[in-house]
Amino acid sequence: PREFRAAWVATVANIDWPTRPGLPVHQLRAEMIEILDRAHRMGLNAIVLQVRPAADALYPSRLEPWTEYLSGRQGRAPGWFYDPLREWIVEAHRRGLELHAWLNPYRARHVTAKSPLAPNHLARTHPDAVKTYGELLWMDPGEPVARQRTLDVVADIVRRYDVDGIHIDDYFYPYPLVAPANADPAATAMATLPGTREFPDEPSWQRYRATGGTLARADWRRENVNELVRALHETVHRVKPWVRFGVSPFGIGRPDRRPPGIAGFSQYDQLFADVELWVEQGWMDYLSPQLYWPIAQKAQSFEVLMDYWIRQNPRRRHLWPGLYTSQVADTARGWQAEEILSQIDLLRRRPEVGGHVHFSMVALKQDRRGLATQLQARPYVQPALVPATPWLAQSTPAKPRVQSARLTGAPERRRIRVSTMDATDLTHLAVWRKAGGAWTFSLQPVGNRDVPLTIDPARGPVEAMVLSVIDRLGQESERVVVLTKPAD
Repeated sequence: PREFRAAWVATVANIDWPTRPGLPVHQLRAEMIEILDRAHRMGLNAIVLQVRPAADALYPSRLEPWTEYLSGRQGRAPGWFYDPLREWIVEAHRRGLELHAWLNPYRARHVTAKSPLAPNHLARTHPDAVKTYGELLWMDPGEPVARQRTLDVVADIVRRYDVDGIHIDDYFYPYPLVAPANADPAATAMATLPGTREFPDEPSWQRYRATGGTLARADWRRENVNELVRALHETVHRVKPWVRFGVSPFGIGRPDRRPPGIAGFSQYDQLFADVELWVEQGWMDYLSPQLYWPIAQKAQSFEVLMDYWIRQNPRRRHLWPGLYTSQVADTARGWQAEEILSQIDLLRRRPEVGGHVHFSMVALKQDRRGLATQLQARPYVQPALVPATPWLAQSTPAKPRVQSARLTGAPERRRIRVSTMDATDLTHLAVWRKAGGAWTFSLQPVGNRDVPLTIDPARGPVEAMVLSVIDRLGQESERVVVLTKPAD
C-alpha cells in the first residue's frame, strides 16, 4: 500500500506549534510529541514542518535569526542548546514519519509579528532587497541577494539536517492588496483586482531594463520566480540527491489553460508563478496544489481542478494535493468531516494521484467533528508507505536477512531479528503476517529490527511472514519469506 499522508504544521502566528510564544522548552517538547503521536496514531506518514516563516529560523542558524514564534522575540533562542528542528526530525523518524522542511521563499515579516527585527534579519542587513507592502515586509524576487539568501538557507538545512524533503508554499510575489492584508488568501482569492496596489520593485525593474533586458514586466517577474524554483531544485539535489523537493502552489491553473467553468484568482498573473512550466520541466519531485474548495463549488470544482493538474504533469512527478482540513469546524460555515473524507475518496480514484496533505495539523489534533477518528477508522485503517521516487534512486535496497530465528519466551513475546546490508539508507521494515487465514500489513522504523510474531492472540499463531526493507526514497527490496508454519 502506497499513499502520501501528510499534514502541514504551521509555526507562523502559532497556528499549529507552538501554541503560543515564550513557552519553556519542556512544554515545547510536550506539544511536539503530542502532534507526532497523534499523526502516527491516526495513520499519517509525513509531517511538513514550517521552519522559515518570515526570513527567520526554527533552528540555530548563522544566516537568519531565531523566529519570534518560539521565544516571543526575534533573534532570541528558545532555550540553551535546544534545536527544535533536530528534535522534530529524530522524533518523527522514531515513529516512522517523514519530516519535510517547509520554507516561505520571500516573506520577510508577517502581519502578526510583534517584536522588533533582529540585527541580522535581511531587512536590516540588506534593506534595499526588502520592500514594505501593506502590513508585510517582502523580499523582492528581482533582487539577487534575496534569491541567494533563500538558496543558502535551503543548502544549509539540507546539509546539516536529515530532512526527507524541502517544501515551499504559494507565497512568491505577494497576494495583491485587494482585501485586508491579514486576510486568508484562500478566502479572498475570488476578489476582483481593479485598483490593486503595485508591488514596489521599481529599482530592480529599472536595473534590469538598464542592463538591456527586453522582457515585459510581468514576464520578467515570472522569470525571477522561475530562476528561484529551478535553482532550489538543483541545490537540494546537489547537496543530497535523495532529498525530495516539493511545491505547494495556489490550486487554480493559469487562465489560458483552465477547463470550462473554472474561474477565479490567477497566480500566473498576480503571484507571477508559472507552475505549469515548473511541472513540465521537472523542477520538482512533488506537487501539492492547494485544492481548498468543497466538491460542490462549481467555479472552483475540487474534482475538475484535480484532473487539471493531472493533465499538466507529463513527467509523472508525485501529485499530492493539499486539502483545506482546517475548514472542518463546528461553526455555521464550517465543513462537515465527510467533505474531507469524500475528497480523499475522489483522489484515490485517480491512479495518477498518490496522496494528499492536510492544512493543517490543528484540525486533526482537535479531532474536529470526529475527523481524525474517522480517518483512522476508514481511509487510514491500514498503514501505507510513501510512494517511491525512482527518478532519484540509483539502486534498490539489498534483500534483508534473518539474523536469528530462534523463538524463545512466552508465545506472545516471540520475535525474530532482521539484519540488512546497509542501514544508513533504510527507513522501514514492511511486514506481512498471515494468521487465521488472513494477511495483515504493518510498518515499523528500521531502527527496530525485532519483529513480533504475534499480532492478535484471538486469531491464533502466525502461519507465515513475509518482509522487505524500504529505503528513504521508498524503494523496496526483494521480499523474503522469513517464517512459514502450517496452520494449527
